Amino acid sequence: MPTDVHQHIWPPEFIEVLRARTAPPHLDGWTLHLAGEPPYEVDPADHDIAARTALTRTDGLDLALVSLSSPLGIEYLPPAEAAGLLTAFHDGALALPAPFGVWASPCLSSPVPEAVEAVERELRRGCRGLQLPATALLDAAGWDRCAPLLEVLPHHDKPLFIYPGAAPPTPDAPSWWAALVPYQQQMHASWFAFRAFGRARHPRLRVCFAALAGLAPLHGERLAARGGGRGEIDFDAFYETSSYGTRAVDALVRAAGINVIVSGSDRPYAPLTIPDLGADAAVHALRTVNPARLLKGSTP
Repeated sequence: MPTDVHQHIWPPEFIEVLRARTAPPHLDGWTLHLAGEPPYEVDPADHDIAARTALTRTDGLDLALVSLSSPLGIEYLPPAEAAGLLTAFHDGALALPAPFGVWASPCLSSPVPEAVEAVERELRRGCRGLQLPATALLDAAGWDRCAPLLEVLPHHDKPLFIYPGAAPPTPDAPSWWAALVPYQQQMHASWFAFRAFGRARHPRLRVCFAALAGLAPLHGERLAARGGGRGEIDFDAFYETSSYGTRAVDALVRAAGINVIVSGSDRPYAPLTIPDLGADAAVHALRTVNPARLLKGSTP
């Protein structure tokens, strides 16, 4: 089943709630305002459900997983503000036609029991796994705080998707700054924190890092030189390919192996890219075999 594990669509009800807000994140017409980035002009066609459904057929997909973009910062809003946005997103995304599926997103400012109950509810409704912003998982304290949410996932046999969180304000930065600097730094740090603190606490957790984990696994030689050890390949830690091409994906394959790379596009913000790894079997692994393992589990 060819799969894209990383896309974005704003359902109509979610757009309405964003437009009703006056503080970031909010939508003024089709201009998105965030706290840490310049205003962004949204293309309405990017969220046209019929057009996006047709595009999945062009891409040859049988499953496309829709994500709430964590840089919006919704997970950290006060519970009363986050609730309407999360409800609108989950309700609208779960109602999307095939081949779309959904990652669940939590309210990280809610009391723990309420946050856990909400995540379990969305998983029972059909969400394929839980997405957390990397900013929640940058160190041992973050993995401890999120542990009650993460412990839910093995009980439902669902994976975790770690995604860049909101970027801090950077005056006079170019438009690409957030995507290339804070987003990648967050992913890099969350991968090392998972290796140092997360895996031992959650041995059964399947986890996927967006954007090739900020290329963190390429630092294996330096990690070994500094006493961190190279370690064995973790076959339940996956790396999603969005915004990267053949050279970066090939480098991750050399560092972590072909069995843990999964295809993701970040549509509509980047096109689907199929890296040229020299064999049809490699593309089949990235698009079909490995996403199935991420979502359902198994040993390669």
